[in-house]
Amino acid sequence: MSTAPSPDERYLDSAASGDLEGVKAALADGADINAVDREEATAILRAARGRHLDVVRWLIAEGLDIDAQDQTCFNAFLHGCIFNDLEIVKIMVEAGTDLKRLTRMGGNGLTPAAEKGHLEIVRYLLENTRINVNLTNNLGWTALVETIILGDGGPVRQQTVELLLAHGAKPGMTDEWGVSPVELARKRGFDEIVAILERHQA
Repeated sequence: MSTAPSPDERYLDSAASGDLEGVKAALADGADINAVDREEATAILRAARGRHLDVVRWLIAEGLDIDAQDQTCFNAFLHGCIFNDLEIVKIMVEAGTDLKRLTRMGGNGLTPAAEKGHLEIVRYLLENTRINVNLTNNLGWTALVETIILGDGGPVRQQTVELLLAHGAKPGMTDEWGVSPVELARKRGFDEIVAILERHQA
């Protein structure tokens, strides 16, 4: 015989499906606003995955822990940075999200955004927050190194490099083998990026 879902389960499922009235009803029935699922994902992370912005905003207003991370270190802010959801990133930053929370690879939100070429998220974070632009992740890479070695050297990567340097990225910070960003770009034949880096080192 199947048992009825608990208020916590109804709450989390309602958040995931974007059912704000269901979220409110489950909380009224005693659900814990900071309840998590089996993978320790919070209601706000589940809502963010589905781009249910009304649910995200409502949960923030109700005082849910916006920074709690699941078993793979995701929270709503880091989810937005990784999956190129600028709106989610903006909402979370404006709500005061902890910019020092790290991904499972030890990067902050800027790291995967730079790695994946999410230019507008990189721009927004650099222009509107004090996120650490020189953080080194578990692989020994900064955001600057990531966008060079994991990109194609094209216009988006060139703009990303320009933005990072303009906001304090250190052009001399090497990778884990002691290779500088300019050498990494030169090895890959990214002449435009080499020129940008050389200008900033001059």
